[in-house]
Amino acid sequence: MISLAGRDILHSWSKFVFTGVGLGLLIGVTLTMAGVYRGMVDDAKALLNNSGADLWVVQKETLGPYAESSSLHDDIYRSIRGLPGVAQAANVTYLTMQVRHGDSDVRAMVVGFEPGQPGEPGYLVAGRQITRSHYEAVADLKTGFRLGESIRIRRHDYTVVGLTQRMVSSGGDPMVFIPLKDAQEAQFLKDNDAIRNDRARTAANPALNRPGVPGLLEAIQASQATNRNVNAVLVKVGAGLSPEVVAEPIRRWKHLQAYTREQMEEVLVAKLIATSARQIGMFLVILAIVSAAIVAFIIYTMTLGKIREIAVLKLIGTRNRTIAGMILQQALGLGVIGFIVGKTVATFWAPAFPKYVLLETGDAVRGFVAVMVICAIASTLAIRAALNVDPATAIGG
Repeated sequence: MISLAGRDILHSWSKFVFTGVGLGLLIGVTLTMAGVYRGMVDDAKALLNNSGADLWVVQKETLGPYAESSSLHDDIYRSIRGLPGVAQAANVTYLTMQVRHGDSDVRAMVVGFEPGQPGEPGYLVAGRQITRSHYEAVADLKTGFRLGESIRIRRHDYTVVGLTQRMVSSGGDPMVFIPLKDAQEAQFLKDNDAIRNDRARTAANPALNRPGVPGLLEAIQASQATNRNVNAVLVKVGAGLSPEVVAEPIRRWKHLQAYTREQMEEVLVAKLIATSARQIGMFLVILAIVSAAIVAFIIYTMTLGKIREIAVLKLIGTRNRTIAGMILQQALGLGVIGFIVGKTVATFWAPAFPKYVLLETGDAVRGFVAVMVICAIASTLAIRAALNVDPATAIGG
């Protein structure tokens, strides 16, 4: 039996290959979009892993500290540390901002932590951990900072003493770790004009500046210039204990919100990146439709170009099933070439993306199956046209 699919591909191999490459680039974009979503989920999980916590204690009725703003007094951790089942409890602050580096800015999540407590970077690839109480920083490699460099956060300069890796926020921003006290000051630091204005307003308030109460005004102004809040308390529970059991008394008696690892992951994935996930899903649907349209058009065009050959096959008694199989082979062959090209280019250009792109084997397998199904469906238009060919066309001039 004549292999019409193989002969036609050899006859016009350049057109077939270039079409496969074009389809492959489209498939590569599709795989990359799926990898972007996987990367966002992995960033969220990496953020939770890097915190080293089993529980996140935040302001009541908030989804903080990553999805919403959360503010707690920095002495709350003492009462939490004394609860049954709590092994460690430490304050932490998170602030996403532009970190000044020379003449440029780097967007990063600035993390204020206490050395040796949850929230500290779990490992370093170079340098050392922070040992001083002020003006030292540990940065993720993605920031581009180097050991010994000076970076500026708000008004103060910090020396990079350590480098870590894969320490990112849920949005993919690299982290910069600084001492907790510095981070508290940076988060609520006002400019000089605002400070002078606040002092003038306080001094003009008769209730805060009483003539018969010396020192009252100075004490109030001093309290306004300091920050005693943090964003969350990170808690590690004792070995063998359930985080949910430890979290329950915190919610009931401390009037705070406590999230376990599973609950915080749900907040990050189902709420924080839900809109981005839906948007990526829409792109994947659009790309699938475009891919199907391209395959259908190409296969249909190639089928129309060999109408006479198909008529000859029908004239000599070739079954419709055989003709349909030949066209389906072409469509599937185009899909195989496209998928190989797409997977290859996605693997090569994924590291160049500014955000983390995670290409999973499972997604590649599902993508291959989807491509084959799309190509098979797209070939039905050409198959229908081929089966409607009149055998008389072969001798009709």
